[in-house]
Amino acid sequence: MSVGLRKAAALVQRALWVIFFVQIVVQFFVDPPYNYWWGWLPAVGAIAISLVTSRSAKQRIKAEPPAPVEVAPPVTGRWSALNSPADKVPSHGTHELGQTYAIDITAEPEKGPRRPTPVWFWPVARRGQAYPAFGAPLLAVADATVVHAEDGQRDHLSRSSLAGVLYFWLIEGIGRTLGGARRIVGNHVVLDLGGGVYAVYAHVQRGSLAVRAGDEVAAGQLLARCGNSGNSTEPHLHFQLMDGPDLDTARGVPFSWRGVGVPGGGETFAVGEDVTPVP
Repeated sequence: MSVGLRKAAALVQRALWVIFFVQIVVQFFVDPPYNYWWGWLPAVGAIAISLVTSRSAKQRIKAEPPAPVEVAPPVTGRWSALNSPADKVPSHGTHELGQTYAIDITAEPEKGPRRPTPVWFWPVARRGQAYPAFGAPLLAVADATVVHAEDGQRDHLSRSSLAGVLYFWLIEGIGRTLGGARRIVGNHVVLDLGGGVYAVYAHVQRGSLAVRAGDEVAAGQLLARCGNSGNSTEPHLHFQLMDGPDLDTARGVPFSWRGVGVPGGGETFAVGEDVTPVP
């Protein structure tokens, strides 16, 4: 599937979801001039587009398995993987937004406050500062050019209780999906690593950017800090490589972190903290 066709499919899919949810709201006030079941057609169409694009991505991977690109780790210290391509591909259950080989990681320091564990009921939510990942420096994985950088979206409370997760999926998740890619990944940085490979750092902390679009950065240079913006249940870094700068049309590229590899879900790994971020 060509880039133009993938872009068009993404726009049509988003429009269909908007139409579907607008109908749901309108039906609370007036009766639609058509049979109730016809109102589900936009949702069916959006799901069909998702299945077609996903099938296309699977066929491409099966026919031409891409080779992993080795880069430096984007963090220092002790971290653990939450969702990883080492366990399944696509790692997040979808090929959309270039997420085929994406990984989520969160800080797990040996000393100091520990990461709060998910709970059933209380507390319903926590502030980002309760998590050691919040505010952790995010570093350039290679010499690169900054293609995109934004940090204006808010860092919300955690969604790590039953009530928080339900709110996340049933209300906030729907709203962010309708808002498009930037609302899903939240504040983010996109780097052009050269050779048609791009790196994405998602859920960046609001107001933490140390770079802007057009900057040339060196491996290890501070880009921003870890936050909890976008579709995120707790402060963490969502990292991925792609074959283009546009999240709507890019395809995922597998990665390997130098000295670490690809940690599996639940696996803890450490990156030398003697690596000082380049100012």
